Amino acid sequence: MNERTELARTGVSRRKLLLAAGVSGVSALAGCATDNTPSNTETASATTVAAHSSPDLEKWVDKVPRPSVAEPTGTKDGQPYYEIEMSEVEQKLHSDLPATTVWGYDGQFPGPTIEAEQGEPIYVRWQNDLPDEHLLPVDTTVHEEMVPYGIDGVRTVTHLHGGNVEAASDGHAQAWFARDFAKTGPSFEKKDYYYVNDQPPATLWYHDHAIGITRLNVYAGLAGFYLLRNDRERELGLPDGEYEIPLVIQDRSVNDDGSLFYPSAVSEDRGGDDSYPETSIVPEFYGDVPVVNGKAWPRLSVDPETYRFRLLNGSNSRYYNLKLLEYDEASGETGSDGPSFVQIGNDGGLLSEPVELDGRLEIGPGQRADVAVDFADYAGETVLLHNDAPSLYRGSIEDSDETKLLPEIMLVDVADSETGESSGTVPDTLADVPDLPAESVDRHRHLTLVSESDEYGRMKHLLGNRDQPSGYALDDPVTEEPELGSTEIWSLANNTAMSHPMHLHLVHFTVLGREPLTDYDSETDGVDPDALESPQPYELGWNDVVTVDPGEVVHVLVHFGEYEGLFNDQTGEYMCHCHMIEHEDYDMMRPFRVVSNTDDTDG
Repeated sequence: MNERTELARTGVSRRKLLLAAGVSGVSALAGCATDNTPSNTETASATTVAAHSSPDLEKWVDKVPRPSVAEPTGTKDGQPYYEIEMSEVEQKLHSDLPATTVWGYDGQFPGPTIEAEQGEPIYVRWQNDLPDEHLLPVDTTVHEEMVPYGIDGVRTVTHLHGGNVEAASDGHAQAWFARDFAKTGPSFEKKDYYYVNDQPPATLWYHDHAIGITRLNVYAGLAGFYLLRNDRERELGLPDGEYEIPLVIQDRSVNDDGSLFYPSAVSEDRGGDDSYPETSIVPEFYGDVPVVNGKAWPRLSVDPETYRFRLLNGSNSRYYNLKLLEYDEASGETGSDGPSFVQIGNDGGLLSEPVELDGRLEIGPGQRADVAVDFADYAGETVLLHNDAPSLYRGSIEDSDETKLLPEIMLVDVADSETGESSGTVPDTLADVPDLPAESVDRHRHLTLVSESDEYGRMKHLLGNRDQPSGYALDDPVTEEPELGSTEIWSLANNTAMSHPMHLHLVHFTVLGREPLTDYDSETDGVDPDALESPQPYELGWNDVVTVDPGEVVHVLVHFGEYEGLFNDQTGEYMCHCHMIEHEDYDMMRPFRVVSNTDDTDG
């Protein structure tokens, strides 16, 4: 184990010490709308998330389903060609609930898993066959100057999250299309998306990305796994087949009739006011029912073997801080620690070596964690996948205002005896992950995470930079134009009172480290990695989402284009945004443009 990994595994975290001290100073910096004391929410309280409670469901009734695997419908230019339809379907989220109306890819929630091979491109046509009216309440004041809310049909566009792909196939928020492509957005270019798959094998996922309604479309069910593989990974002997299980964790709220509940008004504790629009976007969403692979409070049966879990946080806003605990189902009480997570990969693929996590696994919205779990010592026992992250997450379980705690996620039943077949092993070396040297940096960009109030007094999150730290609107001109082939530091400074999972399209990056906002000088370029708090174990290797907690700055190192035989050269416009989808919709998203190094631009 190298020194950096060991420090990340065992070192005392300045990040946690900072957060444990509280965030009162950050709140002053944020200028955020949570300080707006509501005068009257009586008229809207029936449709706020705080006022709603899902029916009391019996836990651990249904088994965890495994998403089906998508099959090509033919070929195009000699490559596999998929047609995957988005449609409205009925699906049982729990045995005791009536069927729930959801939106699914190919008639299922979550959608079918696409399995692709590194170096072998595929084409996908995402077909929109959704109804004329949205399933959930739509706030037409969100980007009303950019969004044609009056058109027939629901707007969708699919983004391959983590895909190193051409801009025309990235799922730009303004590349939306309605049913049968009858109407398209200003950035729409093509019906058939081309995924080159020229990147390390990894747990990717696809989901909707339509401007102004991403939160609603994803919540309705439009998400699925995309697993990229290669022969080198297969030769490692990791658990596969039935011992490799993709698990998407989401939170939902439901009504007594089984229908999905999504709030149409802001709760009083989040600054709700009767001056808001009748149907209003909410600052964040936290459901009171955990859903794993489309089932509420499910249970998973395993053998006393080693399993590979590909974990995805597909929730709109909720963080998870996960650990397996021994569990007494009769009393509902937890006991000692269960089997530990051994992290073998994250967003962008395998780590260079496995890291056994001594504590919990933090996974923010949009993030993936590839973990191995050895159940050999727990034959005949039951363990609980437990979460202790509060809903309003600030990087710590202390000092957070709780709205919808969700501690119990999934039950795991370990069989009494082994099957006699080996499930696979975890080798000491996993992948060759090249270093991005900080001394090779061509440019240092300073980005700010801020919040303000809109004309109604509602909270609105923004992204800014050194020139305009108070933030830009989504439709302001592009300000960040990295050159193809360049390596840059992006420093993300959080001036708000909550954590944000920041996502860059197209590229993967390495986390240099973090420091308190009070130690950060945005006027100074360059970073001394030795002066920073080291990345957490779950932040090693390639990432496309990184959490920036309140009162801190996270520095990431990103290369634009091919690097030591990995990834590929792409130019064009992509997006950088918070992956709390309510924030992404309003208004914590900005375009960036990768330009050719021969272009005449001031970058």
